[in-house]
Amino acid sequence: RVLSLELNKDRDVERIHGSGINTLDIEPIEGRYMLSGGSDGVIVLYDLENFSRKPSYTCKALCSVGRSHPDAHRFSVETVQWYPHDTGMFTSSSFDKTLKVWDTNTLQPADVFHFEGTVYSHHMSPLSLFLLFTVGTKSPKVQLCDLKSGSCSHILQGHRQEVLAVSWSPRHEYVLATASADSKVKLWDVRRASGCLTTLDQHNGEKSRASSEAVNTAHNGRVNGLCYTSDGLHLLTVGTDDRMRLWNSSTGENTLVNYGKVCNESRKGLKFTISCGCSPEFAFVPHGSTIAVYTIFSGELITMLRGHYNTVDCCVFQPNFQELYSGSKDCNILAWIPALREPVPDDVSEKSLPQQHLNPAYEDAWSSSDED
Repeated sequence: RVLSLELNKDRDVERIHGSGINTLDIEPIEGRYMLSGGSDGVIVLYDLENFSRKPSYTCKALCSVGRSHPDAHRFSVETVQWYPHDTGMFTSSSFDKTLKVWDTNTLQPADVFHFEGTVYSHHMSPLSLFLLFTVGTKSPKVQLCDLKSGSCSHILQGHRQEVLAVSWSPRHEYVLATASADSKVKLWDVRRASGCLTTLDQHNGEKSRASSEAVNTAHNGRVNGLCYTSDGLHLLTVGTDDRMRLWNSSTGENTLVNYGKVCNESRKGLKFTISCGCSPEFAFVPHGSTIAVYTIFSGELITMLRGHYNTVDCCVFQPNFQELYSGSKDCNILAWIPALREPVPDDVSEKSLPQQHLNPAYEDAWSSSDED
């Protein structure tokens, strides 16, 4: 289904944002409600369900925190995330140096966390019932905030520059990954006093003497995006060196998969995503006004999804239906849906069709003859 993703001509997402869309999140409970955050501080909540029962429909915006809302973010919203365990709460963080915890029903902030610098990224663990989220800001210190106490409980020190992306492991509830402008990616265990488990090294410890690169760098530039595979066994990172790297998350080893040049000019965090429930797994990486689709383990560029008119800033995968949603500076959210088969001309009966009318992903490769 992922191999046949195409822009869905029958499904629109209601256009509410008046400026670029930086971040999207679909809640993991039903996969039905989606949040978006814009560069003007606006947050919108959509229902992706088709109530019309017609093939063509628009995903409606249920509500929004608009610019006139007294508690709206003053500057660009960089990350939105649903509370992983129910849809009654969601979080948003912004360049206005705050992270807000929202009550979905009242659209009022239940809590507000203030930081010294711009907030680039935050993430709440999908596993942990401890209400801990990690926050990456302009400061090199990674902050852990506790929703229960309403305060920042913990600081992880080790980066030298701003922290552009953070993500908890979907496999180990105490482990998280952070990516920084200092070219480094660190894995942490928040139960340990020192915190840091390892600093990822693109050379796997085999750096040549001639190389002047700093020790233990994950990229030769700012590392501005990271994403775990759904099983948590691997970590994918992107950097402004136009490279994407796949790491074994338990050993920290660079798997050396070659994706070629992965253009990345983002000055802030790049919100890319990985498929879930597919074999093989795919990465969807914003690339100018398109989205590049790679197979994660072979590094092959499968296709470029074209449809936006301006830079794509984020994409999110809906695993129940293998759909992709993307947000762009063109103020649009596009839905990419698997095309099940090529259209059949009206005057041809299905039975007389040659086999190639089926999308190759669905052809039956099984054979009953012994020679094959």
